[in-house]
Amino acid sequence: MNVVASVLSAKLSRTGRKTGAFFAVLATLLLVPAIAAAVTGPAANNDPAIITGQARVIDGDTLDVGPTRIRLEGIDAPELAQTCRTASGESWDCGKAAAAFLRAMVQQKDLDCDRTGSDVYHRTLALCVEDGIDINEAMVRAGMAWAFVKYSRAYVDVEADARAKKVGVWQGAAEAPWDFRHAGWQVAQATSPGGCAIKGNISSHGHIYHMPWSPWYGRVKIDTARGERWFCSEAEALAAGWRPAFPN
Repeated sequence: MNVVASVLSAKLSRTGRKTGAFFAVLATLLLVPAIAAAVTGPAANNDPAIITGQARVIDGDTLDVGPTRIRLEGIDAPELAQTCRTASGESWDCGKAAAAFLRAMVQQKDLDCDRTGSDVYHRTLALCVEDGIDINEAMVRAGMAWAFVKYSRAYVDVEADARAKKVGVWQGAAEAPWDFRHAGWQVAQATSPGGCAIKGNISSHGHIYHMPWSPWYGRVKIDTARGERWFCSEAEALAAGWRPAFPN
């Protein structure tokens, strides 16, 4: 992807380490396409206060640092299956682009993630920094994520700046991720048994549940004879020992 390649080039060639200067450059580069309820306080696991290591990106706001799955706090990136519009009205894969942008920033780099709590997926909520750059803020500043105002107002001003510069998702029409998820749920619920729209699939990867906005949701067929099932809520799926679907 040209946008991500440009980002890497700009990042590697910078001479300063000031976040503002770095992302002033990104704002011009990104003019072309490139749910969890928070539980604040101590996390439910034994993760240390600061989690350090190299990251594996899951999507635009989720990554693994070692064995710890981290949800970047205060932001909400477009879902992997989500598309947005350019200024001319053309569709682009903003969900995949957000994940690629995050990957370009953190790959083969050591992150320091300050744990702030956990969410209903049992993921660690954290603020992550790489080479002096606030990763959470960087995603919003580049127009690759929304400020997740339902849970935090930390990045509201950063989002306003990205909107004004029309970078990333702000170059054209874009649906907020929480609205995208809500719409997907409404459609799936109308055609699911008993309105239970979550698909519990059994595969070589184990017992995995797929939300209606999952990229694979439409391809997953539930065979109850194999022990596969439908869930009415994520709490129900988690309690049954199933895990959410994420890309490898």
